[in-house]
Amino acid sequence: MTYQKRLFDEQPDAIDFKLPDADVVLYTNFFSSEESNKLFKSLKETIEWQQDQVKFYGKVMDVPRLTALYGNDTNVYRYSGLTFYPKNWNEDLQFIKKRVESVAKVEFTSCLLNYYRDGRDSMDWHQDNEKELGNNPVIASVTFGAMRTFQLKHLNRTDLNRVDIPLNHGDFLLMQGKTQHFWKHKIPKTKKQIGSRINLTFRVIKH
Repeated sequence: MTYQKRLFDEQPDAIDFKLPDADVVLYTNFFSSEESNKLFKSLKETIEWQQDQVKFYGKVMDVPRLTALYGNDTNVYRYSGLTFYPKNWNEDLQFIKKRVESVAKVEFTSCLLNYYRDGRDSMDWHQDNEKELGNNPVIASVTFGAMRTFQLKHLNRTDLNRVDIPLNHGDFLLMQGKTQHFWKHKIPKTKKQIGSRINLTFRVIKH
C-alpha cells in the first residue's frame, strides 16, 4: 500500500482513564478510516498467522485466536507456555510502529499480533509482565477491524469496578508505568454477530 505521513499539530485526542496504580491512555481514530481499512486488509492477508495450542488439564486445545510475532531477529518471546520466534518486520508493521512510537516515545523491538476471527475468539485475564518485558513495560496496542471490549481489573482492590474500554477501528491504547503490575486485562467472548479484528501489541523485549 502507499503510505502518507499523518501529521499532528499537537498530540492527538486522548482519553486518560486516570486509574490508580496505572497509566492508561486511549487515542481514538489514531489511524484514519482509509489507513485502517487498507491496513486491516493487508495484515489479514500477509501476516503469517499461526494456530497455537496449549495443554489444559491434560487436554490439548487450540488457543481461541490466531497469533504471530514480528520484530528484531534475536528477541524470542515466551508466555503461557508458548515460545515465539519473530519474523522480520514488514512494511505495514514498520509504518504502524513508527506512528505509535511518535507518541509513546519508545523504540519497540517486537510486535505480538492477535487475529480474532469472530466473537468466539478471545483472550483471558492476564498481565503483560513476563521477565523479558522488564520493569514497568510500555505496551502500545492498536486495533483494526470490529470493535471489541477491552476489560481491566485491579489485582488487589475490590473497591474498584472493572473498567470496560471499547476499542474501535484505528484506535491506539497505550499502557505504561505500573499498569502491568497491578491490573489484569482481557478480551471476552461475545455472542453478538461481529466481524473479525486484528490487534497489534508493540513492546520492548529485553535479553
